[in-house]
Amino acid sequence: MAGLTAALKFTVRRRPAELVAPAAPTPRELKLLSDIDDQESVRLHVPAILLYRRNEAMVGRDPVQVIRDAVARALVHYYPLAGRLREVDGGKLAVDCTGEGVLFIEADADVRLEHLGEPLLPPFPCLQELLFDVPGSFAIVDAPLMLFQVTRLACGGFVLAVRVNHTMADGLGMVQFGAAVAELARGALAPTVRPVWDRELLMARDPPLPSFAHREYDEAQGTDDTVTSLDDLVHRCLFFTPRDVAALRDLVDPPQLRASATTFDVLAGCLWKCRTVALAPDANAEMRMMCAVNVRGIRTARGGGGIPRGYYGNAAVGPVAVSTAGALCANPLGYAIELVKKAKEEVDMEYIRSVADLVVLRGRPPVSFVRTYVVSDVRKAPAARLDFGWGRPVYGGPAEVGGDLAWVASYFVSVTDARGEEGIAVPVCLPRPAMERFAEEMGKLLQRPLVDVAVRQQPRSAL
Repeated sequence: MAGLTAALKFTVRRRPAELVAPAAPTPRELKLLSDIDDQESVRLHVPAILLYRRNEAMVGRDPVQVIRDAVARALVHYYPLAGRLREVDGGKLAVDCTGEGVLFIEADADVRLEHLGEPLLPPFPCLQELLFDVPGSFAIVDAPLMLFQVTRLACGGFVLAVRVNHTMADGLGMVQFGAAVAELARGALAPTVRPVWDRELLMARDPPLPSFAHREYDEAQGTDDTVTSLDDLVHRCLFFTPRDVAALRDLVDPPQLRASATTFDVLAGCLWKCRTVALAPDANAEMRMMCAVNVRGIRTARGGGGIPRGYYGNAAVGPVAVSTAGALCANPLGYAIELVKKAKEEVDMEYIRSVADLVVLRGRPPVSFVRTYVVSDVRKAPAARLDFGWGRPVYGGPAEVGGDLAWVASYFVSVTDARGEEGIAVPVCLPRPAMERFAEEMGKLLQRPLVDVAVRQQPRSAL
């Protein structure tokens, strides 16, 4: 089968998909998902990809066999992932812990790692070859919850591509399972972090009592008039050095905001403002920025009831900053940054429990993406440290940029340039005319032309 990158055609030879079951007997039980897991907007599959170079110390070891065996052993500890989702009363999702296993594909490709693209960052045009869509596997219920494809490369390296049913785990949960597989692949007897189910922590209260506005679930009014066509989208992956972030921070007033805003706040506010200027919506149009915030490590105001270590379910929410387009464009940069900062600071355990209440009260409403820009920070997520014995990956993280929502979503990834300078890569997708205006606005703030990460080297870490 032929795969195609921007300038490359190669062949992938796949064996038929097989089921990998837990390596030992596991409990047979029905486990309810939380009301944060069981949202309409989370009923999807999330792909990730990890690219590994040849390692002379591992010559003679087969990554397919090593990873397949480690997955089977990890599923003994994470046995719900080997089950199947069912819909119970009222359409509520529960996992039937059947022990049937996850899908696994063994493959070989006549291509070298360095030919898969430069830089090695998503979007990967060859993804459909490195992560084959097994017919029927994309269903949410009554289907395998994970799919693995290990593709040996002609250079001696390999690609590990994974697809996970998002209702079972968020990004950090997925990486936690990956870390368990990696530890077992390197010879550990058990994972260092014990998996914790505890989904009842994020169930709605009885009766449900939402205590926040939750603008992320606002019902969309009309259509998104900021874009007339998605047929001419342009992808860019921007590179921000520490000097760039410092220069943007210097533009922020008042001084206390300049000191307290995080790097995420500064870049997110800047991107939101410049993107709004570039899209040129009506001045009275409501523009929204959604920030993905994980509540792990956050406790209640009363000091208890946090998410335990080892929890691998969904524990992230998307608070929204809201402004009219006119105010975003006319006000100084600090205006957007402060809105982002305040939206993030709302989030604690009470906030996520309020989300669970609202989800149940309103019958699992979808998240609204009308005039919304979604930004998440994956710089500290450890997928790029997953070592199955071949060392750390050249790239480890999302396999695509936002999927069907690519044009409204960005994330922050740590990268290192050819001179060894660390910075932040941010994929951005916009209609072509808007991208030109966006680059111009960003250039005004940075006082230099916008730099694409395409002229840089591969990433140091990513989700």
